[in-house]
Amino acid sequence: MSARAVSQAVLYSMLMVGVFSPAHALTQQELIAKLESAGYSQIREIKSTAEGTSVKAMKDGKEVSLVVDSSGQIQERR
Repeated sequence: MSARAVSQAVLYSMLMVGVFSPAHALTQQELIAKLESAGYSQIREIKSTAEGTSVKAMKDGKEVSLVVDSSGQIQERR
């Protein structure tokens, strides 16, 4: 078995047991709706990170970097 096949099998196994995907994680549409209701616009560059989901957006005419954790808490990064 190649190294790539092994790493894919490990990743698949982790996904199946929920290591990377908690049951209460927001869908992308839910995330965008939550951010818009919190006053953010132009939501883009949505990426999964170790801290949660990183996002770039605009608020009050300024670009902000955000991290949304698995419980839906929004934190602005400076």
